[in-house]
Amino acid sequence: MINKEGRRILSKISTDTYVITLEIEGKMLTSEAFAKKLDELATYGKSKIAFVIGGSLGLSDDVKSRSDFAISFSKMTYPHQLMRLVLLEQVYRGYKIMRNEPYHK
Repeated sequence: MINKEGRRILSKISTDTYVITLEIEGKMLTSEAFAKKLDELATYGKSKIAFVIGGSLGLSDDVKSRSDFAISFSKMTYPHQLMRLVLLEQVYRGYKIMRNEPYHK
């Protein structure tokens, strides 16, 4: 099941895409550090970024191998819909930080 899902995920990712996986085992970052990571990717021409959210069983080894950077928002497991919203908010916050614009803290 997890390998089938992994193959499906990988079929949607092009070779020139920078892949960030959301994994429990990933690196935990502050919002500022996440903004810096996004800024560095843009600076070095990584304009195609794919965020991959692991399922409740995690990600296949193939997807983990394809990942360029693994992050974790928590050691807890969240529903996909909620994690998508949290990720979107953090990307938005990251761009606000990069532009030195105020954001809710």
